[in-house]
Formats: sequence, C-alpha cells, structure tokens
Amino acid sequence: MLIDTHSHIYSTDFIHDLDEVIQRAYSNDVRKIILPNIDSSSVKNLLNLVDTYPHICIPLMGLHPTSVNQDYMEELQVVDYWLKKRKFYGIGEIGIDLYWDKSFLDEQTFAFRHQLELAKQYQLPVVVHVRDSFDEVYNILLEVKDENLHGVFHSFSGTIEQATLVTDLGFKIGVGGVVTFKKSGLNEVIKQIDPSHLILETDSPYLTPIPFRGKRNESSYLIYIAQKIADLHQMTVGEIAKITTENARKLFGI
Repeated sequence: MLIDTHSHIYSTDFIHDLDEVIQRAYSNDVRKIILPNIDSSSVKNLLNLVDTYPHICIPLMGLHPTSVNQDYMEELQVVDYWLKKRKFYGIGEIGIDLYWDKSFLDEQTFAFRHQLELAKQYQLPVVVHVRDSFDEVYNILLEVKDENLHGVFHSFSGTIEQATLVTDLGFKIGVGGVVTFKKSGLNEVIKQIDPSHLILETDSPYLTPIPFRGKRNESSYLIYIAQKIADLHQMTVGEIAKITTENARKLFGI
C-alpha cells in the first residue's frame, strides 16, 4: 500500500477523466491520496472530490503562498471558516515562495505564521511549500516550533545539510518525481536520508516522474517514485512502501 501525500487531482487538469485517474491510482496500490488546498477558488472542487471518494481522498486546508496577494486577509478568513466547519487532516499547502514574486514577502510571512498558529491550535500537521525560501521558512519554524507543531517539507529539493536541519526539527521530507530526474542531483541527497524520515508524493499534475516526464502527473505514478527510492536504498519497493506509508499515517493521523 502507498499513500500519495500531496496531490492536486481536484484541479481542472483532471476534469475529463477524474474517475479513471482514481481507479488507476487504486490499481497501482495507491490507497490514500492527500489533497492540500490552494486558495478559496479550489475549496469546492477539493471537497467535492473528498465527498465522492471519502475512503481514498484526505482533505487539507490552507492558503498557498503564491495565492497570497492584496486580498490575503480575506483568503485567510476562508481558511479559518472551513477549519471550524469540517474535519481536515492537516494545514496546507502553506509556506513562502520567492521564485515567482518577491513583492508579497511580508504578506506571505504573515500568512505562514498565522497558519502555523492554526496548526498548533487544531493540533494538525503542516505541509510546507519552500521555493527559493529555505532560510526564511526554516528560521520561522525554528522560532515557533513546539511539541504541537510537526509536518513535512513538501517536494524537497535541497541539500543534505538542509535535509538534516529539517529532520532535526522533527519534520518529514516529501519526495516526488524530481528524485527520478537524472540531472537533479536529488537522488544523491535522498540516498543519504534514512527512509524513516521520508514520505512519498506526486504533486500531481506537476513534476511527473520518469518515464512520463513532460506529461500530466497523476497519483498512480507514485510507484515510480517508490521504486527509485527503493533502488537508492537497496531495498524492495514493498519495504519502502511499508515504511513511508506508516510515516504518512502517523503524520496525518489516518
């Protein structure tokens, strides 16, 4: 059994074949799919998918850093509203993204801190988005970390030194399709990280692993990520599946 800990299959990229995508995932032993939210515009599709496949799809609630702009306070109110209204298994996708736009760094920082406090309040894990912002994100987490705050660095692509900082915080490392890319260098990092710190993700429809790179990603492709990690650690796919599934179960309480 595998758990895709990060997937956006509720997006419009899957509007024409969503049922088939779910079935292919299930057929490839992906039995749970965790769905981080993006912003107010994605909530309806996300919750509709969860209500259609409640035994497979696991909802998270949060505001993605690239959706933080002038109306970020209204967006945060949406997050607050839904957390009070129904059950979620984590706060995400949250963090800081300085790749696309640095002009809203203050607002992103405020939104990140606010959602970290929500995670503590509700005792939920956080799914952290880091892009060109490791130091900013790490320093905030170091400042606010306590026994009620835990989570994962989603789509990790950093150095072994950064990975060690993450695991020393007690956070997991989310590994996706980038680990299969020949020139990414991530394989050399993941090879040095004990699987007890890892969880698997696709980030569908993005970051499609080899051999499907360049096409739309989907949760059924998680098996290729598991196979790559198994190869790196000279273990079987079954062993990696067992370890990472248990890691995900404990983290998200499923």
